[in-house]
Amino acid sequence: MVQKTYFKTKEHCKVKFTYNGGDAQTVEVFGLNGDWQTPIELKKKKDGTFSTEVSLPKGSQHEFKYRVNGNDWINEPEADSQGPDTFGGHNSIITL
Repeated sequence: MVQKTYFKTKEHCKVKFTYNGGDAQTVEVFGLNGDWQTPIELKKKKDGTFSTEVSLPKGSQHEFKYRVNGNDWINEPEADSQGPDTFGGHNSIITL
């Protein structure tokens, strides 16, 4: 799940990424701001979900994917859209 919070007086949007973990031990998000090398770790909550909040510039678009347990690449089903990646699959896309 992706939740966006816009601020009238700021040039960024707060975005909360939530992943329903199931049997996941670790969840990271890759690709925000075009950075596919540095993951952002989602923290595990008591209810078993994982989440993190980041600030992203208004008027921007970001491709991203979750990496679960260090090797499973998962798209966000509630992303704004999906787009092709360079590996023959798809990335999730968020538009702010």
